[in-house]
Amino acid sequence: MKEFIDFLSDYGNLDQQQIDYVTNKATESVLLKNEHFWEAGKVSQYVGFTIEGVLRVYYYNNKGEDITSYFVEENHLITDWENSDGSFIPVANLQAITDCKLIVFSKQDWKEISSNIASWNNIIQQVITKHKTEKLERRGSLVSEDATERYLSFLQKYPNIINRIPLSYVASYLGIRQQSLSRVRKSIR
Repeated sequence: MKEFIDFLSDYGNLDQQQIDYVTNKATESVLLKNEHFWEAGKVSQYVGFTIEGVLRVYYYNNKGEDITSYFVEENHLITDWENSDGSFIPVANLQAITDCKLIVFSKQDWKEISSNIASWNNIIQQVITKHKTEKLERRGSLVSEDATERYLSFLQKYPNIINRIPLSYVASYLGIRQQSLSRVRKSIR
């Protein structure tokens, strides 16, 4: 829980009473590799925060292919950015690709925190804005770069996960086939 409180302190101040209130609403949880935090088309019941592990957001295209759209690593809030305290039906899946340790809040508890801590919504909005900016920066280069440049950008933007996740997910994220990724990796060694 300390990781989550430390994370929040980068965006605003909570007094000890508020910290205790948030802590009492939270549950530590483990999401095992390949388990889903949420699934497309099913109402999301929780807001989470990653303490350890890597998750991926993915969807299926019109050919039935599994497409990874981004990764979620340590120190990230897991919520619907537009409606974090209401019901949320995701259009993509969020799956653990390593065993993950999370801080989890029910949507009801999250809503109560929001109602009882005046600065909460401002703090969470700052977190969401930062996450959106990071996501756009990470995805933006994928449009204009060739496969080698995309892979090198990936290594810069996700330096801590390349050795923790299957290369098939990296290839999917980069929009290339796994064989092409293997060639790219060989060419830069």
